Amino acid sequence: MNHTDNLKKGEKGAWVSIITYLVLAVVKLVVANIGNSDALRADGLNNATDVIAAVAVLIGLKISRKPPDEDHHYGHYRAETIASLFAAFIMVLIGIQVIISSFQQVASLESVKPDMLTAWVAIGSAIIMFFVYMYNLKLAKKVQSGALYAAAQDNRADALVSIGAFIGIIGAQFGLFWLDPLAGLLVGIIICNTAWDIFKDATHTLTDGFDEKLLEEIRTSITKDPDVKKVVDVKGRIHGNQSVVDITILVDPHLNVQESHDITDRIENYLATKHTIMYAHIHIEPYNEKTDS
Repeated sequence: MNHTDNLKKGEKGAWVSIITYLVLAVVKLVVANIGNSDALRADGLNNATDVIAAVAVLIGLKISRKPPDEDHHYGHYRAETIASLFAAFIMVLIGIQVIISSFQQVASLESVKPDMLTAWVAIGSAIIMFFVYMYNLKLAKKVQSGALYAAAQDNRADALVSIGAFIGIIGAQFGLFWLDPLAGLLVGIIICNTAWDIFKDATHTLTDGFDEKLLEEIRTSITKDPDVKKVVDVKGRIHGNQSVVDITILVDPHLNVQESHDITDRIENYLATKHTIMYAHIHIEPYNEKTDS
């Protein structure tokens, strides 16, 4: 199965997240208004922002599947990363709004006791999001989608947020009225933190950042090839969800073109099998023992 087919299958997970978030956001916001719970209201707004993030992932996956064209010779894989960056900005705006609202509620010193219905909605939502997390995590590993894996981690964070809202609501039942808006404040902070993580990962990818440990593992793997005299350089960058590496190696200068080509084929197949790297540009140079020493 190629990467394009994987992206198409990954869209199923995005749709599951979108539908679940839409339903939960509406239910939470309605029940929060009826039951007077700031924590559940903040949790509902969190799910509303997650709809935007999930839609961004879906759009990114769809655009990423477009084949190369006249002015996109390497395809459209980075569309997914750009969509994630856009979602991060939307999420942080909502997160700040939730934080400000929670501070205002704490400052008002109002003793609001949320209805227990809000607690059951919160814990029920946590259970639902946990199952969505498990589904998307399994699908992400199956189709090898980094974006869907990130979405799965967001699903898990949302389950934890709902648990936090549940705790805040229960605390308010025992007279700890400050615990409910405090839980709302924590939800706002979590939204902003999630947005920051998405922003950081997206900008790291767009600026051609790459995992140094993985580069070292690749270098070590190539060095083990019996025909590779020396690995001169290994560079890497992320193109959408694909790792792209540029490698320069030294080989016996007496090898013919076919023998040199066989070495590159062998290394490319090894990288695909060992490190799931499907795009490798390998540059071969002659090894000179005197110059190298």
